[in-house]
Amino acid sequence: MSIESDDAWLDEQVKKKVWTGPLDQAIKMVDSLYNWGRRGSIWPMQFGLACCAIEMIAAGGGRFDIARFGSELFRPSPRQADLMIVAGTVTKKMVPAIVRLYNQMAEPKYVLAMGACASAGGPFKEGYNVVSGIDKFLPVDIYVPGCPPTPQALFYGFLMLHKKINGQSIRNAPWYQAEEHEAIPEPILGPDIFDPRRAVEIKQLLGNESEMEARYIRLAARAELKHHKEGEAAPKPAAAKPVAAKPAPKPVAPAVAKTPAEAKLEENKADANFAQQAAQHHAATAQNDAPETNAADDAAKNA
Repeated sequence: MSIESDDAWLDEQVKKKVWTGPLDQAIKMVDSLYNWGRRGSIWPMQFGLACCAIEMIAAGGGRFDIARFGSELFRPSPRQADLMIVAGTVTKKMVPAIVRLYNQMAEPKYVLAMGACASAGGPFKEGYNVVSGIDKFLPVDIYVPGCPPTPQALFYGFLMLHKKINGQSIRNAPWYQAEEHEAIPEPILGPDIFDPRRAVEIKQLLGNESEMEARYIRLAARAELKHHKEGEAAPKPAAAKPVAAKPAPKPVAPAVAKTPAEAKLEENKADANFAQQAAQHHAATAQNDAPETNAADDAAKNA
């Protein structure tokens, strides 16, 4: 195939796949207007779970004025909200409710994980009742780090969400596609919590002991590798300065067993020494406390 035929084929594919005509320009204008309206009226759903919610509430006050972003209307209903702000520690008992509310939100919808706990578990990561990040069950669009994040950090997350909205188009928006969108299955809460979408995988894993053992080995190796990397990243302690050797202690003569009579005699000697020291101390104290007399009084007494 010649170069000219290659160029012709490429031009034909561009005309088929890429919109470059008047219709494309019209869609770009619609996208800019459509995205401008959406990003300027994001209604969040108040979903405060822990201390991060206090910062989210502060962001709605007059000092920080979240109304600048068109998001001052915190909606109590998921059917009237565009954005779910998961603020705080997500427990396993709370996950089914979060997923249920997310499924009730209308498209287009977004999720913002506010704080270290909602993003990855925070200080409670791998706890017996804490989920290590809401992204294990929901598609998270924006992560706002912090413990807790400040209202300014939350506003920066809003700006990043605006940037993401600006890059979307009605031509490829998932909520405008012809195929049917399935809701996210609610996690099942029992002795532990698991995603129903992995039920078949879990069942197969439980029936295969060799695969269970191999999985355990992989997890152990991964944990050991992580520990090794953390050890290499830690700074090495400074070398200790040489210290002069201490002289060897003098040998102590072994204790000799004493008879009861000898022990009683030593005890009496110790009591006598203590009584003598007490008497001397008492005499010295009495002499220091005696009143002083002048020389004239002494001479008068002698006459």
